[in-house]
Amino acid sequence: MFRGSVVKALLLVAALLLGGCAVFQPPRPYTTEAEALADRGEPTRRWDNGDGTTTLEYATQPYGDTCVMVQVDAGGIVLRQWDALDYDNLARVQKGMSKQEVARMLGEHRSEQTFRLSGEEVWDWNIRNDGPGIATLFNVHFKDGTVVRTSQSYIHYPDSTMWGPWGMYPWYPYGYPYAYPYYPPRVRAVPWRPWPYRPPPWH
Repeated sequence: MFRGSVVKALLLVAALLLGGCAVFQPPRPYTTEAEALADRGEPTRRWDNGDGTTTLEYATQPYGDTCVMVQVDAGGIVLRQWDALDYDNLARVQKGMSKQEVARMLGEHRSEQTFRLSGEEVWDWNIRNDGPGIATLFNVHFKDGTVVRTSQSYIHYPDSTMWGPWGMYPWYPYGYPYAYPYYPPRVRAVPWRPWPYRPPPWH
């Protein structure tokens, strides 16, 4: 009996490891532009590289954490393909870059916020979540239109969700998450939540 439990535990660990590999495996490589279009449809944007080649951008913001870039030549043959939001590419963002350069490098961003006191405009991207929260954001800080620094932040529960009488509301995808829970008007009861409604203990 003990032996069977050990075997089951080992099988479970193996399944989890294989599942993890499947989640983070790179996107399927394409050989032609037509193949990419057939698989993914029209790109988010097309970037003219000025040398006869074009880069097709497939952004998945605000919910996804990848941005597949496919560089093709004038004849539609794929020259290169990469994920613009992998760690190596994120590290290429340097101080002094323009917004256009960052957009071409990382693809469409998730949201942007302006901070009056610091004078910074911050763009953020959802990236692969390896942090302590439920989501990880890569932030690029601009001042006077150029990069001054980058940072990384985590979205934690309950900052990432809003609770109300009808249950849980997803975090707001087009801006920074609310820093407090929001309680909509109590217009009707819910069978599985007794009244009066009591807010969560963090309120």
